[in-house]
Amino acid sequence: MAEPVYLKRPPDWEEHEKPALPGSPAMPYHAPWERACYVLVAVLVGITGGMGNALFTVNMPTIQGQLGLTPSEAAWLSGAYVLFNMTANILIYKFRQQFGMRLFSEISLGIYATLCLLHLVVGSAHSLLWLRAASGLAAAACTSLGTLYMLQGMPRPYVLKMLVLGVGVTQLAAPLAWLLSPSLLNHGQWHNLYFLEAGLALMSFAAVVLLKLPTGVHVKAFEKLDFLTMALLVPGVGLLVAVLVQGTTRWWFNAPELAWMLVGAIVLLFAGLYLEHHRANPLFQTRWFTESATIRFVIGAIVLRFLTTEQSYGVVGMLRTLGMTPDQMQPLFVVIFAGTLAGIVLSAATFGMENLRKQLVAAIVLLGAAAFMDFGRTSLDRPADFELSQFLLAMGSGVFMGPLMLTGVRQGLKNGPNHMITAILTLSMTQAFGGLLGSALLGTYQIEREQAHSVALVQQINPADPMVAQRLQLQQQALASTITDPALRAAQGAAQLSQIVRREANVLAYNDVFHLVALVALAHLAWALLLVGQARRAAALEAARTGHNLVQAAQEGGADAAMPADDIAGPPRDDAATADEAPAAPPDAPPPRGAGSLATP
Repeated sequence: MAEPVYLKRPPDWEEHEKPALPGSPAMPYHAPWERACYVLVAVLVGITGGMGNALFTVNMPTIQGQLGLTPSEAAWLSGAYVLFNMTANILIYKFRQQFGMRLFSEISLGIYATLCLLHLVVGSAHSLLWLRAASGLAAAACTSLGTLYMLQGMPRPYVLKMLVLGVGVTQLAAPLAWLLSPSLLNHGQWHNLYFLEAGLALMSFAAVVLLKLPTGVHVKAFEKLDFLTMALLVPGVGLLVAVLVQGTTRWWFNAPELAWMLVGAIVLLFAGLYLEHHRANPLFQTRWFTESATIRFVIGAIVLRFLTTEQSYGVVGMLRTLGMTPDQMQPLFVVIFAGTLAGIVLSAATFGMENLRKQLVAAIVLLGAAAFMDFGRTSLDRPADFELSQFLLAMGSGVFMGPLMLTGVRQGLKNGPNHMITAILTLSMTQAFGGLLGSALLGTYQIEREQAHSVALVQQINPADPMVAQRLQLQQQALASTITDPALRAAQGAAQLSQIVRREANVLAYNDVFHLVALVALAHLAWALLLVGQARRAAALEAARTGHNLVQAAQEGGADAAMPADDIAGPPRDDAATADEAPAAPPDAPPPRGAGSLATP
């Protein structure tokens, strides 16, 4: 690894103030009121990063109807957000090393706010597409920026707990969007959604300008080949995203263009990774992905994100099928907001290097329990019936994000700081890809099961059956006051019965989705417990082997060759100060090695 080329001379920091990595801010002492301001800015920026896409997702049926978009056209809007959100971190990490995080945030937030205001004037599908792309870019910037601001909110020994809070704030945006959307639409239709987006972006822009992050180290980071890599990887990821968002809408085997998109994605991604594999200073450390620990981390991260789609796709989809509107689902999302907040706070309070695996296992248990509780729903269930299960699921979602992030960063830093960008990009892409993959797979499975249940239910409807005949007669009697023509009334009654059959088939299909998610959670839990058991056995064997070697060395060397007890216990009391006599550490003194090195990812 070549020595970094500094663009600015680093300030004369105290040892405990130095940033862990280029591009990260320093960790100087702040007054309590300054720390409170940093935390407030972190919350504002984090909510801004997640609110734009959350508002769009919650109100997609309304937006789609008002703009006259087909389901396929609406899917492109979601794909634009995901593409820019996934790939922005490739640019962000090196940009902040060379120019600083604040400049990138000001640029992305400025573009985001400008496009929000422009869409209010234009109001077209094309302007909305550009806005969703800018929202993805701003969300990636805000996630990193909010975490960096949150780390300034407490002294350095508490950075790991603040890291969990900084990462978790963005998760609160989705339930907040469900709580705010009904009142926004009632008092201004879709325009208020973009007024809120623009207002949050402008407030975050002002907050970042007024309260600046401490200065960091600026080094020359960009190379010419970086732009060639991005020119290959970004379109490759874009084509892969397009396949996933369009698959269930156009259907996988009915649209040949999806196959060509997938071929293009494979070619571009392979070319980009091949280039990175043979570079002297790559963006992606491709050899890192050949390690078994990395493969396990990637699989685990994708599966955890997949399990959370039981809420965003399964529960919300089922309630919408049953005719529930956002205002009827508000109480449910109050519970979800509380569960997410409780999970984040619980994760931060118990966070530590020794608890990472325990927290991840606890998250899997909570996510799996929620899916098992939702299995067996009927068309009579309402949002209140999902409150307990979704509280547990929201709590699990809040618990796992911090430990997952630290696990990935830790795994990357084992091979040196040059693996940091690879670890961050891997974490970002597994979460975005896991969400897309979850929606695509569960959507495909739900459609297939709905068709199967529809066929089975229709086969049971025989007009000669007395029960069916009575049901049709009741349907016709209910329509007698509005439809006088007997033939038209009979046809309308049969159509209503068909709608009821379709609704029940959808409910059964969503139950199959919950069952599938629960089985995946159970399998993942068994795999996680197996890995934990293997790790403990390996640690015990290593400890036993080390102890055996020490004993053997002592026996072979004799008593004179054995290490004196004083050397094991430390220097004599006279040669060093005791713990009570040791000088006090400064307020922001760095934590022990291992925690401090991860202070500012």
